[in-house]
Amino acid sequence: MVVEKDLEAALDQVRADAAGAVAGVFGPDTVTWRIDREAVNFLGAGRALLLQLAHPWVAAAIAEHSKTFADPVGRFHRTFDIVFAMVFGSLDRAMQSSRQLHRRHGMIVGQMPETVGPFAAGSRYCANDIPPLRWVHATLVDTALMAHDLVLPQLSVEERERYWAESRTFGALFGLTGDDLPADWAGFAAYTAAMAQSDTLTVSAAAREIASQIFDGARPWLRPPRWYRALTARMLPERLRVGFGFELDERDARSADNALRWIRRVYPKLPDRLRYVGPYQEAQARLRGELQPDWMTRCLNRAWIGRPQMDVRGKR
Repeated sequence: MVVEKDLEAALDQVRADAAGAVAGVFGPDTVTWRIDREAVNFLGAGRALLLQLAHPWVAAAIAEHSKTFADPVGRFHRTFDIVFAMVFGSLDRAMQSSRQLHRRHGMIVGQMPETVGPFAAGSRYCANDIPPLRWVHATLVDTALMAHDLVLPQLSVEERERYWAESRTFGALFGLTGDDLPADWAGFAAYTAAMAQSDTLTVSAAAREIASQIFDGARPWLRPPRWYRALTARMLPERLRVGFGFELDERDARSADNALRWIRRVYPKLPDRLRYVGPYQEAQARLRGELQPDWMTRCLNRAWIGRPQMDVRGKR
C-alpha cells in the first residue's frame, strides 16, 4: 500500500526531475503534453472508466464511496481536474493534486460485498493499494494513446518509449515507484495484455450497474449518443464487452464507423483554440507570463474541470 511517506519520497524525485516550477512536471517539449492536450482523447473516456470498473476492487469502491450516480458531471470534473493539474499544472499545483488524490484514496477502504473473480467476499480493499493504483494508471495511459491513434498519426516506436518513460513519472504522482511499473513500453504492453485475459478483471454486478447507469441511465440529457456507446464497446476486450452486456449489431457498428470517419476528417482541421483542452491552453498562457487565462480558456476550463482556472494565481 502507498502510505504518505512513500508518496512524499516519490514526489521528491518528481520535483527533482520536473521541467520547472512554472512548466510543471512535464512541460511543453514532452510527448505527454502533446497527447493529453488533444480534446479528441475524450473518445476514450468511456473505455477507461469501464476498464477500471472491470477491476472488482474499483467497482466496489465506486459503488460504496462515490457520488457518481448523484453527481455524474461533478465526478467528471473532479477526475479531470486532478489529472490535468498533474499534467499541465505548475509544479506546486501538480504536487497539491497528487497529495489530494492520495488523501481521497486513503478514505476509500472497505470489504468486498461478494466474491468476484479471485476476490473473496469480506476481503479488504483500499484505493491506495498498489495493484488497483497500477491498473487505474494503466487505463489512463493506454486509453489516451489509443484514442489519440484513432484520429491522429500514430506515434513512432521511439515516441512510444518516451511516452511510457514520462508515464512512469505520471505514475509517481500516484505514489507508484519504478519497481511498481514496467520498465519499458514492451513491458507495459505485456502487462495490459495479461490483465485483459486475467480473472483479476471480472465484471461484477456492481460494475454492470454503474455502467448501465452511465450509458443507459435515467437522465437522457447525460446519456452518451449511440455512436459513442458503440465506439466505447468496440474499444474493450471482447470478454469484458460481453461481461458488461454490450451488444454490437450492424447499426451500432455503422454509427461508430460514420462518426469516426467524420471526426478524422474534421478534427485535424480545427483551430488550436478549439482542439486543445483548456488546462493545456492555461499552461501555455502561464509560460508566457500571463497571470490569468483569457475568457475562452476560462470557458473551456469550465467544461473540462468545472471551474475557470486550474492554477490559483500566486501558487506557482
